[in-house]
Amino acid sequence: MSIASARPPIAADADSALRRELYFFTLYRLFEAALLVFFLFGPATGLVEPLRNALGARSIALSYLFIAALLFVFGRRGELRAQTLTGIAADLFFGLLAMHAMPAAGTGIALMLLFNVGAASLLLPARYGLGAAVVAVLGLFGEFIWSRFDTETGTRTIAEPMMFAVGYMAIATLTSILGRQMRESYDLAERRGAEAAHLGEINELIIRRLRTGVLLVDRGDRIRLATEAAMLLLGDAGESTDLHGQRSLAVAAPELARRLERWRQDGSHNDSPLQLAPDLPEVVPRFTRLLAGSEQVLVFLDDTSLLSRHAESMTLATLGRFSASLAHEIRNPLAAINYAVQLLEESDDIPTAERRLLEIIRQQGIRMNGIVENVLGMARREPAKPEHVELVAFAKLFVDEYLASHPLDLDTLRSTSQIPRLPVLIDPRHLHQVLTVLVSNALSYGRMPGEPARVTVSVYPDDAGLPCIDVLDRGPGIPESVASRLFRPFFTTSSHGTGLGLYIARELCRANQATLDYVAMPGGGGCFRVRMIGSHTLLSSRAET
Repeated sequence: MSIASARPPIAADADSALRRELYFFTLYRLFEAALLVFFLFGPATGLVEPLRNALGARSIALSYLFIAALLFVFGRRGELRAQTLTGIAADLFFGLLAMHAMPAAGTGIALMLLFNVGAASLLLPARYGLGAAVVAVLGLFGEFIWSRFDTETGTRTIAEPMMFAVGYMAIATLTSILGRQMRESYDLAERRGAEAAHLGEINELIIRRLRTGVLLVDRGDRIRLATEAAMLLLGDAGESTDLHGQRSLAVAAPELARRLERWRQDGSHNDSPLQLAPDLPEVVPRFTRLLAGSEQVLVFLDDTSLLSRHAESMTLATLGRFSASLAHEIRNPLAAINYAVQLLEESDDIPTAERRLLEIIRQQGIRMNGIVENVLGMARREPAKPEHVELVAFAKLFVDEYLASHPLDLDTLRSTSQIPRLPVLIDPRHLHQVLTVLVSNALSYGRMPGEPARVTVSVYPDDAGLPCIDVLDRGPGIPESVASRLFRPFFTTSSHGTGLGLYIARELCRANQATLDYVAMPGGGGCFRVRMIGSHTLLSSRAET
């Protein structure tokens, strides 16, 4: 998740932050209405006399109190803008009517409406707030003109509404600016909060994906924090607690706790691998203080298996560069051998029986050159050059060539197929090298003690119709612990093997969109299965892309 994808705050989010101000606004309105009712119905009635219309004034006060009570009760519901607009409309309507009905209290009512206009401008956008102020000013002048027709009580001058108009517009402008700043501050806080939340999610994702285990340990060797990778490296012991119910490093990993204590005492590091739990990879611990002078320590647990794979990758890269520099030296003697064989084949002094040996030498020279090309192609990540191959005939031809160039004595090698033809699109040079590796391994290791090897190259379509080649043997099979590492580079159980044969074979299969897997046989023996893509399937997939 990226920070750029953070949802920008919308107006409704900013308005929701002003709900508290709206509550106090509705409470003030209720107080205004109650004060009018108190002056008209209470013992202080004489303070607002004379009244232009006593019945009208009382009706206005009671209606305003009823509306104010409704707005106070429902003030926490609905949209903020609608609530505020409804409230300021009621304030101006009933307030101006009350000013006309109670001329003795007109100035006080106008002063109270000053707060209503300011509060509305604070809660509403600028254009609505200023609009409410303009309506209030027009209402003041309208009420003043209306009052001038009453010659008995109309003693006010034009200066009063003009001063109130200036006050209304000033307070509306100031509170509108303040409200805008409040919204901008809220929006900025929301954006910063969203960015901080997304940064926290990114940090958590990084920590979750971090393959190095990290522990935070205090002075008492109690585990305060632990990443998922650290818990996996600790195993079930990571959840163990001491007598006080707290996770203790001494309980979860005693040897790690001892190394930490020695590091605290003299700062010495022990870089030897350490296995924290059975059946878990070894780790190399590293220690550092959380802060300078802090008693809390960060413990980093480096998985040695990751380091080994990194070393393997570097070794393979070095091997690729080395093979590229060695290719020229290998090709020169191969070219000389092939040239010498051609000259010998042209000689009439070579007996017919020995010409077969020359043909074998020439074929193996060509094959050796193809192997060099394949290894270089893999190192350079060159794409395969697939061709239309008839798999049944290819397997038979491969077996015949292998038997001709590799005398088997008592061992047997044969090809089988239940169908006459099976087309496939694959690089034939790559497939030949893969089968050579698999058959050679089967003849070397796929035999019972004291018995000859029996190897079968079986061609068939699987349940999905994909072409497959199985290289089967009658040997003891491969243990599960060994089978999981068969295709790793440089892994071998032989004292004279390089551990690259199966790795290169799988890489060649991947270059042809094929798979190479080991399949355990229930009845004994081993099976290496090459699953390829049929020619029609590969062509259709390429046409789609």
